[in-house]
Amino acid sequence: MTTGVLASIDPSVLAEGVNLMWVAVVCFLIFFMHAGFAMLEAGQVRAKNVANQLTKNLLTWSVGVLVYFLIGFGIEGVAGGAGFSPATALGDGDWVNSWLFGAVFAMTAATIVSGAVAGRAKLRAYVGYTIALSAVIYPVVAGITWGGGFLGGAGLGFTDFAGGMIVHGVGGIAGLTAAYVIGPRMDRYAEDGSTNVIPGHSMTFAVLGTLVLAFGWYGFNVGTTATVFAVDGGELVLGGYAVVGRVALATTLGMAAGGVGSALASLYLTKKVDTLYVANGLLAGLVGVTGIANAVTWWGAILVALVCGLQLPLVFEFAADRMKIDDVCAVFPVHGSAGVIGVLALPFVHVDGFSSSLLVSQVIGVAVITVWTVAATAAVFGVFKAVGQARVTPEHERDGLDVSEHGVETYPEFGKPTVSTDGGTVASSSDVDGSPRADGGAEDGTAIKMVTAIVRPDKLGDIKQALAEVNAPSLTVTNVSGRGSQPAKTGQWRGEEFTVDLHQKVKVDVVVADIPADEVAEAIRGAAETGEPGDGKVFILPVEDALQVRTGETGPEAV
Repeated sequence: MTTGVLASIDPSVLAEGVNLMWVAVVCFLIFFMHAGFAMLEAGQVRAKNVANQLTKNLLTWSVGVLVYFLIGFGIEGVAGGAGFSPATALGDGDWVNSWLFGAVFAMTAATIVSGAVAGRAKLRAYVGYTIALSAVIYPVVAGITWGGGFLGGAGLGFTDFAGGMIVHGVGGIAGLTAAYVIGPRMDRYAEDGSTNVIPGHSMTFAVLGTLVLAFGWYGFNVGTTATVFAVDGGELVLGGYAVVGRVALATTLGMAAGGVGSALASLYLTKKVDTLYVANGLLAGLVGVTGIANAVTWWGAILVALVCGLQLPLVFEFAADRMKIDDVCAVFPVHGSAGVIGVLALPFVHVDGFSSSLLVSQVIGVAVITVWTVAATAAVFGVFKAVGQARVTPEHERDGLDVSEHGVETYPEFGKPTVSTDGGTVASSSDVDGSPRADGGAEDGTAIKMVTAIVRPDKLGDIKQALAEVNAPSLTVTNVSGRGSQPAKTGQWRGEEFTVDLHQKVKVDVVVADIPADEVAEAIRGAAETGEPGDGKVFILPVEDALQVRTGETGPEAV
């Protein structure tokens, strides 16, 4: 009976249904990559610019997909030689396997650029470029390649399976160009030309974003085998799925080899395995195999991705230190140069062996796409720069784009001079002789004195206990940073070392009028001491007068 039911089904209907479902799921996976981009980029910028970076990622999709629907899709047809055919004229099935499938790829190319210009680009400039890329820049590239234009299979024969160059290469090259036109962040380079390291605020976000992107990449690469079934002679046969195993294998091996390659390069350059380089290298390996996954040998996938990982620290440092281009999220070595390397390597690692004609096609294709992307991107950001709208003012950049561009703070309580929560407890009345007093009393000289201590944050609980035991539990605590005898430390951000000479401390202020100030100072010293440099200092200062807000009393009684 089952055989009879299956025999009565039109194979073309079954093939179309399965293919549509597969492409829809793939599009959802690729859309989810935007969560990865948002986390990755947010982790690599300073805390004061996180909301701005998240907003740019949200608007990339919101603005870009509308523009691509109304304009970009039609321009893609023009570039491919089919004329302007808007997405509004498509039918139900084509809105999935044609327009939506193209839209998620276009938005991936667009969002890459935001990471390169982070921390100083005006929101209006970035959104303006997103409109230009979604309407013209990316559609032209997609049209002259995948859309049947002169570079594609029917013309020159340029091959890019899932967008290693068409999507990621365009995004990475555009990002580098935009970063060059806008200029580096303030303080990125010293007056003598040396490079200052500006670490991002969250390695956790950066790594989690990487893993989310890697997950979505299975949709990006494997999903490009867009047709599960085809109909041949009235029978169902595998369509693009005929190579799905090879694509899945190349994708998996690529991400692994890319991470290994960047880890080895980082170890060679800095004698340490840099976490962010490993994360970026994993993505570079994925980019490298994206354009060749359907036709690459297994060893070729490993080799290409390994090279993409190895080149990442070298290319990033060359762009940052030699060219003085401030590519904040390393979008060019991750997406740009890795995308170029991948498609140019195809003739050497193809399952059918080396092809000189394919090499010529790949070189010409990369050259044409690069020239177009650089020229168009430079033109758009050049116009914004000419009218003074490319980057925020120096004051806004120092304050952070979260406040200046959006009026919000991502971490309202982060870095504020609030009372530290140390977990310590204030001694109860049974722990001290008599009730703890918040006032104190006079001693030699000035009737009121302030004891100020700069100490290690982890000793705050012990200090609170010690002050309570000498009947001086009232105190004011502020989170501060500074330097004294404690030696500086070195940190590392994407393989570059930086010096940490301002150490995190807490400032404890105790005002006394009855209790001898030297007893309070000694209590703090005893509780804060570890015997190591950086224990801090205690100062005793005269206070001219005091005024209690509630009662209006002055002098020692106010204390």
